Amino acid sequence: MPIALGEPGVDGLSEAVGVLREWQYEGAPMQLHPGDLGWFWRFGTEATAAAVRTWSRDGRILAVGLRDGPGLLRLTIAPDAQRDGELARQLVEDVTEPERGVLPEGKVNIEAPMGALVQDLLSEDCWSVDEPWTPLRRDLTGPVKDPGVRIEVTGPEKAHVRTAVQRASFDGSPFTDERWHAMAAGLPYADARCLIAYDDQGNAVAAVTVWSAGPGRPGLLEPMGVHREHRGHGYGEAITVAAAAALQELGSSSAVVCTPSLNAGAVATYKSAGFRQLPEIRDQYRDAESLSL
Repeated sequence: MPIALGEPGVDGLSEAVGVLREWQYEGAPMQLHPGDLGWFWRFGTEATAAAVRTWSRDGRILAVGLRDGPGLLRLTIAPDAQRDGELARQLVEDVTEPERGVLPEGKVNIEAPMGALVQDLLSEDCWSVDEPWTPLRRDLTGPVKDPGVRIEVTGPEKAHVRTAVQRASFDGSPFTDERWHAMAAGLPYADARCLIAYDDQGNAVAAVTVWSAGPGRPGLLEPMGVHREHRGHGYGEAITVAAAAALQELGSSSAVVCTPSLNAGAVATYKSAGFRQLPEIRDQYRDAESLSL
């Protein structure tokens, strides 16, 4: 059977989220997680559907991609299809030819699981490797210590606090109350939590969103941030420990996160919260010049 490239539309998002849950397992390479779709959902259901691509054979989804920005495709593949030659060749054709509606002309990036055949084929097709990212993992089968600060789970009544911390943590963040409500209405948020950490004076100092993929599967932190006026006091470690505890309560087997390797402070924060640093990963990119060769 031929492999079909598709756009799931709003009605097909449930199936895409479902297969992403199934593909998360202990020992898996860092890959697209249902929480990544959940975080993107802040732009609304229709925008999320428009950003998702699927590749299917005989009615079964084999790969899911998220257009997480104009020139970035975050791609993952079913565990038993990572070295599928037919699929890998189809993926390369679809991402290389702009008229297929996966990636535009010009410089573009692809994030794919390390070890997948599609990475090898892209390298042969003159795609280069980009800056390294560091994945980290924390096992959740043992106890998680108390974070040492007050932690609250965000509900609709405190959405404004969660979004304010996000904007104070990331310069230029467009996370508004409206976008929090859109995210919270999305399918993946049924197994997610937003947490806020407070200092002794009652100031909201850090926040995180955690995403479960279901009991016994790795959960994701995306995103975590510390208010710029409250850095250097250990609040990053505290909110990260709280995130691990929340995922443990949701039944996750481990907690995973990924951050640019150049962000040494973030790597150190996660390690201080009990996360183990894993081998670096890299996106692949094609610049505008290579397209014209």
